[in-house]
Amino acid sequence: MTAETSQTLDRGLRVLKLLADTDHGLTVTELSNKLGVNRTVVYRLLATLEQHALVRRDLGGRARVGLGVLRLGRQVHPLVREAALPALRSLAEDIGATAHLTLVDGAEALAVAVVEPTWTDYHVAYRAGFRHPLDRGAAGRAILAARQSVLSEPGYTLTHGELEAGASGAAAPLIGVTGVEGSVGVVMLSDSVPDRVGARVVDAAKEVADALR
Repeated sequence: MTAETSQTLDRGLRVLKLLADTDHGLTVTELSNKLGVNRTVVYRLLATLEQHALVRRDLGGRARVGLGVLRLGRQVHPLVREAALPALRSLAEDIGATAHLTLVDGAEALAVAVVEPTWTDYHVAYRAGFRHPLDRGAAGRAILAARQSVLSEPGYTLTHGELEAGASGAAAPLIGVTGVEGSVGVVMLSDSVPDRVGARVVDAAKEVADALR
């Protein structure tokens, strides 16, 4: 540190970098140890960063990078959507169902990219900007499942009727994308999801993760 630099700002930036380098978040104690400062300092740093949506804390108290980091760059969300669209188009056309990329925004799941199939007579209307609780719907549940898993390979989550009556969903989490917590999925008007859809959604999630790295 030099006389011209801010120690507090330096620590705040170091917090963001540490959180960006982990997929599972860090506790106050872990951040305290890594930064070499006491827990009170860490609490103050996190509270300030949370006010600007640069950091969020989950129900277990682990700190993670917030979507405010994405908002710092006005073109980031369009770039994320652009990177995901080829895989989503392929998924929607292959399955004949609406495909979506969903990211975490606080305690909610936020759809940031949606592609509808072109050849079906009908499909579920699902729009970018749609929000729902993380513990409802396949997209959010897949993210929560990934938080509890230490596996490097994702599985998939199936739901029925949790967000819309008569609609079923399948989603797989994004794995290995630093600073981005989300899932790729499909939603269809069906009582159940065909067997092949789960594996196809997992493949699409891998494609999107590769495009975002």
